[in-house]
Amino acid sequence: MMPSLTQIAVVVIIIVLLFGRGKISSLMGDLAKGIKSFKKGMASDATDESETKNISEDNKDSNNPSDKE
Repeated sequence: MMPSLTQIAVVVIIIVLLFGRGKISSLMGDLAKGIKSFKKGMASDATDESETKNISEDNKDSNNPSDKE
C-alpha cells in the first residue's frame, strides 16, 4: 500500500512544525558534511594502503645487513 500525496504532505507539515525550518536545514547540512568526510576518509584509505606497501618494502631493504656494509 503506497502512501498518498495527502498523507505525505501531512507528515511533512507535522515535521516542519515540530522541528522548524532552521533546525531541519542545519540537520541536512550536518548530514551532508558527514557524507563528504566519509567519502574523503574512504578515498584517503585507498591511498594510505598503497603508501603503506611502499614503506614496508623500504624497511625490508634497510633491514638487510649485507646492504649496509
